[in-house]
Amino acid sequence: MNSFLYNEFLFSSRYRVWRHLLYWSFHICLWAGFWLVVGVPLSYARHLLNMTMWVPVFIFFSYPLVYIAVPHLLLKGKLLEFFLVLLAWGGAGLYIDAGYREFVLIPAQEAMGLDNILPRGPLAFCYLCMTTSAASPMVIKFFKMLTLQQREWLYAEQEKVTAELQLLKAQVHPHFLFNTLNNIYSFSMEQSPKTPTLIVKLSSLISYMLYDCNAEEVKLEKEIAIMKNYIDLEAERYGNKIDISWQVKDDGHNTRIAPLMLLPFIENAFKHGTSEQLEKSWLSVDIRVHEGVLRCRIANSKNEYQPFRQNGIGIANVKKRLAIIYPANYELELNDKGNSFEVFLQINLTGMIIPGTEYVASIFTNQEKQFNMAVPA
Repeated sequence: MNSFLYNEFLFSSRYRVWRHLLYWSFHICLWAGFWLVVGVPLSYARHLLNMTMWVPVFIFFSYPLVYIAVPHLLLKGKLLEFFLVLLAWGGAGLYIDAGYREFVLIPAQEAMGLDNILPRGPLAFCYLCMTTSAASPMVIKFFKMLTLQQREWLYAEQEKVTAELQLLKAQVHPHFLFNTLNNIYSFSMEQSPKTPTLIVKLSSLISYMLYDCNAEEVKLEKEIAIMKNYIDLEAERYGNKIDISWQVKDDGHNTRIAPLMLLPFIENAFKHGTSEQLEKSWLSVDIRVHEGVLRCRIANSKNEYQPFRQNGIGIANVKKRLAIIYPANYELELNDKGNSFEVFLQINLTGMIIPGTEYVASIFTNQEKQFNMAVPA
């Protein structure tokens, strides 16, 4: 469906003449075959010639309906005016048909020395042929314009979601930076020799957020490296009061993921978990990728009397981004176990939707039932 909506030959003005030539060529061949099948005693070549000679009146009769009545009346909801124009033009078609045969078609055929020439005067089957020739392009025009309206709607939805993603990222960045700068500030006040190292790690974090996160996806190893940098920054504040365990296993090559999809869970673990504990705390990270499916389990200790806030800025943003970027391709579980909190995230990385490409098709498939393609007022 996406390829149809954006087919350049069907919708680009560059190919308008070619589309019309193709349509009328097909129309002539179809009608010539029809008259041959119903038993009109002429050769197929003669039928082709006759139908070709009818094309000017077909165009004259159909194009006012196609380019005036359909877009300016039917698609604007002026149904009564449309049907009145249709009836009036249909009545005029009786005289157009008879007049074209009387003054154009028959004299031309006589001049060419053809036999079996149609008689003058009104002929029902000629009128039917002409009106049918107008009906087909009217239907095509109607559905083409509806399709263009739907495509504009899809573009609007695309821009809306792209803007939303950018807003979510903009909300994430200050959130991380605020907490990390507070940590470095405390070390600088103590004139700790670790401060330069921490600044370098923060610099890599900022670089990642400013540059790498502008991409739709990044290498998983880079996201993990940034997660480790963030953990190092936080771990320095806790010293030996926290145990951290890491396990990463990726059976793929060049695995890619939407940026900042995992980091907020690490940040949340420190902010709402370990920071509220008095005794020694712990953090466990287990990330595995198998056949394009990522499984990430992040667990941390917490104060059992302090309920874990599952809807902080970081997690709320991740939920929204997951729903937009990996619709129907992820599973997220948040479990408060009293003295610990566990996050389990599974993503089918092959099901990523990138705004501006496959995203359009996704909207069409998932939301077409909600889309009210009513004729605009």
